[in-house]
Amino acid sequence: MTLAWGPRRVSFAIARFYTWLLDALMPRLRKVARRNLQLAGYAEGERERIIDGVFASIARLLVTFARFPRMTRQNISGWIRYEGLEHFEEAKRRGRGVLFATAHFGNWELSAFAHGLLTESMNVVVRPLDNRAADELVEARRQLSGNKLIQKQDAARGILRALAANEAVGILMDQNTSLAEGVFVNFFGVPACANVGFAKIAARSGAAVIPGCAVWEADEARYVLRFFPPLEITGDAVADTQRLHAVLESVIRRNPDQWLWIHRRWKTRPPGEPGIY
Repeated sequence: MTLAWGPRRVSFAIARFYTWLLDALMPRLRKVARRNLQLAGYAEGERERIIDGVFASIARLLVTFARFPRMTRQNISGWIRYEGLEHFEEAKRRGRGVLFATAHFGNWELSAFAHGLLTESMNVVVRPLDNRAADELVEARRQLSGNKLIQKQDAARGILRALAANEAVGILMDQNTSLAEGVFVNFFGVPACANVGFAKIAARSGAAVIPGCAVWEADEARYVLRFFPPLEITGDAVADTQRLHAVLESVIRRNPDQWLWIHRRWKTRPPGEPGIY
């Protein structure tokens, strides 16, 4: 409740205090982020600045998420605007559905919420939270703008059904995956195990694949929901997954302090290779 009301700058300051506590009480998060940034080639002097930015980015996400119930088509422009919406509109005209390829970058919660409010409802692939009460709250908020949720454990069927109806589906594709489910792609110059399911579904369905993300623009004091030109899908699942990650990496490199470096992205290693963390 402390984040849902009052002047925005005050809520941001309170949320930043919460994330400062998170940082202080869970030092392993910063430790993981340091290691990730080292692997990605960032100089030692840059790492702490980027990590501080990550926690500030999480704080902004918390404030916007708390205010979802008060956001409307009339006032949401104070929080976010579009850039590249024409790519989505053209993809919809093709009639085979749209796959949004996105990441834990910027404000992934607001991007889906705003698109549902401003343009049309979409489907979001989610993994239930371990805490049932928290999961119910989060799921309810995510659906306030008309969006529908697809549970990760039965995702393929739900995604294909949505695409067949020419609907959009958003998938966070930047997380570590297991050897059984993934292949290794180059991500920030380091082999990263990535799920090939997204590429396989894209090839099977013929859906347009549009990379997109909501980036915080400090000079505007709001987010920009950027949709990039559709990515060609060749049918080679490994090559397509690599190209998708190359796009994500290029986006993250422009604003590295807005990606979730505290996630152990490179945890799964090729057989015989020692652990990174």
